[in-house]
Amino acid sequence: MSWSGHDESEAADPASAEEDTVTGAAGSPWGETRTGAALTINRPKPQFPEPAPLSDHGPARVVALCNQKGGVGKTTTTINLGAAIAEYGRRVLLVDFDPQGALSVGLGRLDPRELDLTVYNLLMQRDVTVEDVLLKTDVDGLDLIPSNIDLSAAEVQLVGEVAREQMLARSLRPVLDDYDVVLIDCQPSLGLLTVNALTAAHGVIVPLECEFFALRGVALLMDTIQKVQERLNDRLVIDGFLGTMYDPRTLHAREVLATIIDGFGDKVYSTVINRTIRFPDATVAGEPITRFDSSSAGANAYRELAKEVLARWPLSDHDA
Repeated sequence: MSWSGHDESEAADPASAEEDTVTGAAGSPWGETRTGAALTINRPKPQFPEPAPLSDHGPARVVALCNQKGGVGKTTTTINLGAAIAEYGRRVLLVDFDPQGALSVGLGRLDPRELDLTVYNLLMQRDVTVEDVLLKTDVDGLDLIPSNIDLSAAEVQLVGEVAREQMLARSLRPVLDDYDVVLIDCQPSLGLLTVNALTAAHGVIVPLECEFFALRGVALLMDTIQKVQERLNDRLVIDGFLGTMYDPRTLHAREVLATIIDGFGDKVYSTVINRTIRFPDATVAGEPITRFDSSSAGANAYRELAKEVLARWPLSDHDA
């Protein structure tokens, strides 16, 4: 079985043992193929259409990439999904909403310590507008609102603000008509900053590393999303769960991916992002993988993910 982004040269040898196909649950499109002691995920790979050109732009669909566990590929996905969507003629705004500033470094080769204005100033200073903070990137159609360690202070300072959960939504509202997609890279926690991102968003993408410990805490994340839906943002939906750092050669990764599919069904994206050294290489270079190594399996995986994401929600149907 070939997944999008799967480097065939890294696949386990299927001839090493006899195969025994196991049928999936009734009504489920998923199945399993057992090869001796190993488990290979086997499910149909839909073909998503090439996104049609847009005659005009906006209002943007706002999507938060959220998981309270760190190191699961949120920032890598924000950068590379954003760049891939921009390749399809969409105007994309990336919001670095993590005090670590990894998105700002990984996209623009910026030193966060030298930034005069960041998303922190946008949230906390009334005289700073979103246009003051916006930065152009080297990717056509892709802009950035950067962040640095100053944002960590906002978590405390926002506590005393009126409607503190809606600060980011209000800050972004003036430019939503200028973009088709806004992707928010959330910090690895479920604190007030993440609640702000969820309140501003139309949808949530949950990157899940294909490793057992990445599954712990998902229930708490789902509970937080539900509370935001009920109390702050009733338009919020879960767009999908994305398997990341997948190594098809290991039984553990395949079992974790099977567990994700079993738990979330059609909400799991068909595209899976494989583990590869090209992603950290691209980060060091300050470029998305689609520019750093355009023909690589990783770049093609994010292009496939972009097509799948765009196919799942029509850009013309979201409300600002």
